[in-house]
Amino acid sequence: MDIQLLLTHMRQFVEPTEEEIAFLESGLIARPFKQGETIVQSGDPARYLAFVNQGYTLTYYTDGEGIDHVIRFAAAGWWSGDLYSLSTEALTPLTTKGLSDGELLLLPRLVQNQMLDKYLKFERYFRNLFQTALMRQQMRFVESHSIPAEQRYLKLKETFPGVEQYLPQKYIASYLGITPEFLSKIRKQLSRKTS
Repeated sequence: MDIQLLLTHMRQFVEPTEEEIAFLESGLIARPFKQGETIVQSGDPARYLAFVNQGYTLTYYTDGEGIDHVIRFAAAGWWSGDLYSLSTEALTPLTTKGLSDGELLLLPRLVQNQMLDKYLKFERYFRNLFQTALMRQQMRFVESHSIPAEQRYLKLKETFPGVEQYLPQKYIASYLGITPEFLSKIRKQLSRKTS
């Protein structure tokens, strides 16, 4: 199992020792996934934190009308899934699917708790990780109310290069908070600008 991408991510916040790396690696589970495969289904318990080691994932909520609302995309080098249900041990209201073939590194809840108890660096890492995720979520909310849809679409393309080839238009539109028809108009306008 190759954990170099995860270690690179961790080293943005902390510098783990060889002992800490060995403990982390001993608790991780490599989990390959296929494009379109459901990794976690709404209603299931979330038992793991999931680090995207390769590929892309999509996490969404399905409302009572059967409409999917995209919560997040995760690319290689990002954490994925439903942190709320993981931390409260509740059933997840979210579904996570593979957008491409790829691999997750699963960190079981028990192992994470042991890491946090035993190694202060991991507590610092996850605290920074969750703070960063909260800030991103807040900025996404602000942007959805203050930045035109065209700019949000361009930012999505910049943040997740190539992800569009794996996504139905309805998921991109849902993430941006617009209709698929409006997304088509945006794409046509951008196409004219670059022609």
